[in-house]
Amino acid sequence: MSIYVDVKELGSVQAPWGREVRLQEVEIDGGLTILRVRIREGRRFTDLELTREKAVEIGEAITAWGRNAPGE
Repeated sequence: MSIYVDVKELGSVQAPWGREVRLQEVEIDGGLTILRVRIREGRRFTDLELTREKAVEIGEAITAWGRNAPGE
C-alpha cells in the first residue's frame, strides 16, 4: 500500500548534460503536502522532498544566485 494519496505533475525542465528536473506536488497519507524535485539522469532518479518552507528557502537562494550573475 502506498503512503502517497495524490501526485500532481507541476512541470519539468530540461537541465544541462541530459538531465531532466521534474516538480511534483505530493500529498502523503495523513494530510502532509510536499514538493518532490525529481532529477532524472538516464535511468537513475534522485528525489528531494521538501516542505513548503524549505521550498521557499531554496527557491529564494536559487533566485538570488541567478540575479547576481557576474558581469550583469
